[in-house]
Amino acid sequence: MLPGMKKLLVTLTAAGGITALGEDPVLAAPADWAVADPVLAQYFETETRRLADAGLAQIQTLADWKARRQECRRQLQEMLGLWPLPARTDLNPVITGKLEHPEFVVEKLHFQASPGLYVTANLYLPKNLDKPAPAILYACGHSRAVTNGVVCGNKTGYQHHGAWFARNGYVCLVIDTVELGEIPGVHRGTYSEKQWWWNSRGYSPAGVETWFGLRALDYLCSRPEVDRERIGMTGRSGGGAYTWTVAALDDRVKVAVPVAGITDLRNHVVDGAVEGHCDCMFFVNTYRWDFAQVAALLAPRPLLFSNSDKDSIFPLDGVLRLHDQLRRLYQLYQAGTNLGLLITEGPHADTQDLQVPALRWFNRWLKNDSSPVETAAVKFFAPTELRVFDQLPADAINPRVAETFVPRAAPGPLPQSELIQALEEKVFRGWPAPSGPARPTLAAQAREAGLRCQTFAFNSQDHVPLQLHLLQPAKVRKPRRLILAVVDTADWTAAPFASVLRGEWQAAELAALRGQLERESAALAFFAPRLVKPGELATLPQKKANQIRRRFMLLGQTLDSMRVWDIRCAVQALRSLPGFQRAPLTVRAAGPMGVNAAYAALFEPDIARLELAALPASHMDGPDYLNILKVADIPQVLECLRDRLELDSAPDRRPPAQ
Repeated sequence: MLPGMKKLLVTLTAAGGITALGEDPVLAAPADWAVADPVLAQYFETETRRLADAGLAQIQTLADWKARRQECRRQLQEMLGLWPLPARTDLNPVITGKLEHPEFVVEKLHFQASPGLYVTANLYLPKNLDKPAPAILYACGHSRAVTNGVVCGNKTGYQHHGAWFARNGYVCLVIDTVELGEIPGVHRGTYSEKQWWWNSRGYSPAGVETWFGLRALDYLCSRPEVDRERIGMTGRSGGGAYTWTVAALDDRVKVAVPVAGITDLRNHVVDGAVEGHCDCMFFVNTYRWDFAQVAALLAPRPLLFSNSDKDSIFPLDGVLRLHDQLRRLYQLYQAGTNLGLLITEGPHADTQDLQVPALRWFNRWLKNDSSPVETAAVKFFAPTELRVFDQLPADAINPRVAETFVPRAAPGPLPQSELIQALEEKVFRGWPAPSGPARPTLAAQAREAGLRCQTFAFNSQDHVPLQLHLLQPAKVRKPRRLILAVVDTADWTAAPFASVLRGEWQAAELAALRGQLERESAALAFFAPRLVKPGELATLPQKKANQIRRRFMLLGQTLDSMRVWDIRCAVQALRSLPGFQRAPLTVRAAGPMGVNAAYAALFEPDIARLELAALPASHMDGPDYLNILKVADIPQVLECLRDRLELDSAPDRRPPAQ
């Protein structure tokens, strides 16, 4: 912390009289955040509705959609980390073994989606093929197959699908996922590993899974047994999600049956379905989509929308809302018969009630066959029999693919105008439209030891009420200097702040602070952005706090990026107070909150001076903003601010946990 800043904050908190002003009582950790914080719940409700209204609801004619479709596909590629599309390098396929069944053969194989990025798979081939056959790409969901400590890949848990399709005349390729394949990777970065830098890298394992699917189509098309004009794709749960994204990006998928793999933002953000999903289910929502826009990219191809009616992580109401939007688009194409809806009774499970109609759908559209299905999907092999590798390849990058899949921005100086434009387009799109300076209202005031203590209330956006706490000597009417201290959780939970929240006034320190401010003819304000104070995010159990942060991600925001916006609004609110328009403004902050303050200063040239301390060296360490490392890193931002910046690198406290 900067020399003198700690003292200022200590005396500030001793003097602030927050409880005496009727503000900010110490709250017990709420059992349920939505009940404990209805304002936050309303914020998520409002933001979710805004994104839903900006999606397919804007499409009135087929021409409207056709004009947008190609750009939507490009945006989805970008949000998956696939723009520009990686090079289609040699697949280097290797067949490591075969299994025989009276009706089909299984080839155990691997290929490389990119150099060192291995895909392990089983290819099910009908026997006695005399011409190219229709093919099915099967994407696996979450299934952990470990036998005596040996990882066999989730393809073994879904082997019955591959065998069943082959028994019914299809070539079927069942591919492992990056997270649960024979070469295990990480897919719970933000969910449970606290790898918030995934946001900053613009990375999601959904992008890798989609890339696996695209390269799997390349492999299928290379096989002489496959009719390239008759390829379908299916999968359930996570595999259903990848069916949506692969088919959205690749028209080689002629028919799709995604099973239990999608619902709308309302289900995820407002109803809490996100808490049942890991990161592999979601793209980085740069362009602030609802999921209907993904689904729309499959139209007008034959599509069977499948789900169970009691699926807790893909709730029926959200599925039906998406289907209704999609049905309207298919009708614009005059292709209503190409869209099917299958709702079966039951929970989130792989059942024959879902399987049989899926096969009939493929038969109808890929074989022109409407005859009854007479076989059942059953498993024939032990998981170890389907394992591809006896020994894992030494050059595999699967476990660390998150570090390289999305390229980082080049180091070096950036023109400030270029940086700001990139931030607006790729990083801070989740900010609200500017509506003029925040207009604070006086919420409480008191006088103590010659100090005016005032609390001003304002909203940085709908359903985000915030407070600005101002200390000013009674003798100083028009200060010649303004200081805004932006505080974080560590500041709020430190002993001085806690004493204020308990109403423990310390008159001697009040007097000392008054004297310092009188000598400098200064006013001192402090401000806590959203979800900093006790009773908010910091007091929640870690799992609940993580899920709230993930809700921001799904809305095309991050908690820290919205705190940057809050700081901007606090600066504007402070400037709007009578007598505060001309005095030079200094902003003080430390740790990750100091980085937030730096970005606010890029957009607020009225900040004359930044005094920052104990900053992280990179966004790999925090704070996290969507895609920021595709644009710049912290040193490049600080370089743009060097004329206004004073840094203190002394690590006199750790960055806060939240």
